[in-house]
Amino acid sequence: MRLIFGVLFMLAELCLALPVSAQTDTVKPLKVAVFAPVYLDSAFTETGYKLGRNLIPKYILPGLEFYNGVMLAIDSLNIEKAPVEVFFYDSKSTTNPVEEVLERPELTDISLIIASFNTRSDVKPLADFALQHTIPLISSIYPNDGGVRANPFFVMINPTLKTHIEAIYKYLHRAYPLENIILFRRSGAIEDMILSVLNSINKKTPGLPLKLKIIELSDEFTPEQVTAYLDSTRKNILLCGTLNEAFGMNLVKAVSSSKSYRSVIMGMPTWDGIKDLGKDAEIIYSTPYNFSRTDKPSVQLTNKYRAKYTGRPSDMVFKGFESMYHFTKLLLTHGNGLINNLSSKEYKLFNDFDIQPVNPDKENFLPDYLENKKIYFIRKMDGQVKSIN
Repeated sequence: MRLIFGVLFMLAELCLALPVSAQTDTVKPLKVAVFAPVYLDSAFTETGYKLGRNLIPKYILPGLEFYNGVMLAIDSLNIEKAPVEVFFYDSKSTTNPVEEVLERPELTDISLIIASFNTRSDVKPLADFALQHTIPLISSIYPNDGGVRANPFFVMINPTLKTHIEAIYKYLHRAYPLENIILFRRSGAIEDMILSVLNSINKKTPGLPLKLKIIELSDEFTPEQVTAYLDSTRKNILLCGTLNEAFGMNLVKAVSSSKSYRSVIMGMPTWDGIKDLGKDAEIIYSTPYNFSRTDKPSVQLTNKYRAKYTGRPSDMVFKGFESMYHFTKLLLTHGNGLINNLSSKEYKLFNDFDIQPVNPDKENFLPDYLENKKIYFIRKMDGQVKSIN
């Protein structure tokens, strides 16, 4: 029960802590605004927490954990006496909606916005504000551009699916240039998009294209329908061409149940959250986040979180901490030049970033947005997890 009480304490603390500030001396502090979906209105009334003593809805936890990471980063900035003032806003507040928040006077001289989005419709209002006021907006979590166009101040840290597919192609072309690669897919619009990107790159690639064999299966496919395409005399390279988790898990089970076939299964970025994969088969998947949890910064953050909240930090805590600390330190160093130094390795914590302009229309001078192109590849095999970049 200690963890439940700890989470309730965090919610109560959050309810009372808007805005929050890092310590400052006589130097005029730079202002940073943080937006995250914590749904305070659905959890609290004027008299207190209303959802029950032992109930924490799952929809609250991601935003709350991101906030916890931000607050731990502010603790670190306080220790360093960083001249920063931080304003935190609940992006899902019904009493203080984002559109009204953006009219507040404290946001007129903001130097940086950090956001954890969870729906597409939330992106553009903040992105438009960032463009209007030429403020870098770091979208830390959501892999969707939200329809943003011609906005060089909108920065996506979590890359789009298209960027992942391009990176997967490059990896396969480098690691298995002459192998037959079997792409298993289901019918669907996203699956068509994945195949279209792969085929487009394959036509344009210098040198030999990948040998892709496309197999479409129903959602109720059997292991025999998969093994019918495998070769027992060589290593089989399989590519899962869908984001559907059930399809992906069934594909892995079909291969792992057939011990006579040596296989490598390349999965999608959504596989990062599936814990049971990789116990009985070799799988590889892409991710923009590489939290090893064994390096010094990770151990320090884990210990701080455990001491404060009596629990183990989730990846959302790490993402909140990294976004707040890393980009705020870059802001303090580069000031108005931050937008040109987002890929700097200064103050690196857990991940490298390769933030590049996305400009599909070459005739348009302005990029649609900036996107992190750094993709890590994770191998899971026999219960072991390893980065293979």
